[in-house]
Amino acid sequence: MSGHEKVEKNIGLMVVLVILVISIGGLVEIVPLFFMKSTTEPVAGLKPYTAIQLEGRDIYIREGCVGCHSQMIRPFRAETERYGHYSVAGEFIYDRPFLWGSKRTGPDLHRVGGRYSDEWHRVHLINPRDVVPESIMPGYPWLAEDELDGSDIQKKMKVLRTLGHPYTDEQIEAAPSELENKTELDAMVAYLQSMGTTIKKRR
Repeated sequence: MSGHEKVEKNIGLMVVLVILVISIGGLVEIVPLFFMKSTTEPVAGLKPYTAIQLEGRDIYIREGCVGCHSQMIRPFRAETERYGHYSVAGEFIYDRPFLWGSKRTGPDLHRVGGRYSDEWHRVHLINPRDVVPESIMPGYPWLAEDELDGSDIQKKMKVLRTLGHPYTDEQIEAAPSELENKTELDAMVAYLQSMGTTIKKRR
């Protein structure tokens, strides 16, 4: 009996060999990424989220926005013509977790920062059809009513600093005052306006 036949007739051995081959293939694909500057270092000019942007990002996650909007522009002509420069890993160094996603019930949001005014975003979040009549997105009026709870912002920033985010002691100390008298809507708008702006500035 040849070695090939032995593998075909022994399901246990075949499973082990398949797992081994897939593992090796995965390692060959993944391990080099840990040593490439383009995937491990921030793009020039990238800064970690401010306190209010960080809170806005948490609200974005809480409200499930990533379920309908991706944050990844693919490197294809149709994509870049519609959304702008394609996404690069160095833009997301300070995103934990990253929110690339693939679902596009609504448009990609990666380059939305600076495209519209703060007031446009406020109206859009409260009642999307006031600015986009064909929108199927629900409104989030409570964001304008709920005061921002920044009680744990310093703790968040300290944890992120241990993970490599370059927050200074002064930034952490000033974080609670940055969130005073702000609503969840203010935080969400601040986060949306930060999306994809680093590459824009470089162009």
